[in-house]
Amino acid sequence: MTTDKQIKVTFYGGVGWVTGANFLLENVVAEHEKTTKILVDCGMFQGGEHADEMNRESFHYDPSEIDYLIITHAHADHIGRVPKLVRDGFRGKIYSTEATYDLAKVMLADSLKIVSYEAKKKDLDPLYEEKDVEQSLRLWKHIPFHSPLELPGGFTMTFYMAGHILGSAMAKFNYGSKNILFTGDIGNSPDPLLKDTEEITDADYMIIESVYGDRNHENREERVEKLKNAVLDTIAKKGILMIPSFALERTQNLLFILNDLVESGELPSIPVFLDSPLAIEITNVFRRHTSLLNDDVQEMLRSDEDVFAFKGLKETRTIDDSKAIMRVPNPKIIISSAGMSHAGRIIHHEKQYLDDPENTLLFVGYQAVGTLGRIIQDGAKKVKLLGKEITVRAKIQTISGYSAHKDSDHLVEFVSGSQDRLQKVFVCMGETKSSLFLVQRIRDYLGVKAVAPDVDESVILDME
Repeated sequence: MTTDKQIKVTFYGGVGWVTGANFLLENVVAEHEKTTKILVDCGMFQGGEHADEMNRESFHYDPSEIDYLIITHAHADHIGRVPKLVRDGFRGKIYSTEATYDLAKVMLADSLKIVSYEAKKKDLDPLYEEKDVEQSLRLWKHIPFHSPLELPGGFTMTFYMAGHILGSAMAKFNYGSKNILFTGDIGNSPDPLLKDTEEITDADYMIIESVYGDRNHENREERVEKLKNAVLDTIAKKGILMIPSFALERTQNLLFILNDLVESGELPSIPVFLDSPLAIEITNVFRRHTSLLNDDVQEMLRSDEDVFAFKGLKETRTIDDSKAIMRVPNPKIIISSAGMSHAGRIIHHEKQYLDDPENTLLFVGYQAVGTLGRIIQDGAKKVKLLGKEITVRAKIQTISGYSAHKDSDHLVEFVSGSQDRLQKVFVCMGETKSSLFLVQRIRDYLGVKAVAPDVDESVILDME
């Protein structure tokens, strides 16, 4: 019988990529003892020409042997392969916060439409079916923040606020006498809507994201001013402001800020179209979970019962509603998904309006390598949209301050909370150059051991 308390962590996804988060945590036991196997996240790979085939690959472990799946938040790159995991044999329990569960129901229903459409287009079997989504949700339980969950094998897991999106959590596991923290994605606090990322001071090991590990954001005041100026510029030119926006979190941030700018009189009321059925549904989830919003928003809700609605805003749920936007005179604003312009209604608007120099395409989120958004952001003069080559004449603008991820300085600051105790940091969920840059900063600034693991790499960690 083993006497040392050890765990094994294997990095199956979210390594060398921003997306595809998938980590396996298990206790190291004697041969005759049962190992407890816990997955943290099971996300889709997104961006890049090989993402689809990577999503279709068999898992590099037997899903039927997994006891628990812990979900940090409801973005597709953290939940997108959960139904596939179930289809391939997983029958354990899934845990997340309640808001993450509510968002996942909406996100997975939308994802099902996309994977079904893509499979039909390519004459392939779908990645998963409706019955797999339904089974996933039957296995799914939710627990509150700060409420320790005891799991077999000696693990205790607790959720802490990540401040990334509504309901997002960091998962801290206690085993033996030590703690290992899986950050998931951690937020760019202070956020206009969400409570701040909680400080963690007792992590012995940390698996941390690094989307912006090699760069810093603009300050928060500048991002609001830039958005306001982009709107005013659009009004002056009588043009169209297109904003590809992630349906989850980014859109709600934009609506909240536009609400404040319009109601304060800093911006005139012009037509603003929320052209994303998914974003509309998600905004309704936000309305049901206002207790997770920060103190400033709580105060605003005393006098403004809906901080996501303002004069001029119209939600366009149907395709006919979306097509009717074309007939509304300029100036106007279109907020539509997908945030990286790789799918969704935004592509139709870009096809229609990108060739007009009076218009603006405004990026307010990370654009993964290989996506249409990244190609345009990097300066492409011509792009192919829905089978037609389009000349890019519109103004292309990026506001990085709207990112829901901590930047390089604040990632280092977050790690420093456990500096005196940390034995090792594993830097993941970022492009390779970003991860390696953050590794070096953690080593240089904090004197803490840090590495960027390889795909399928396993490490044994002492927890005594």
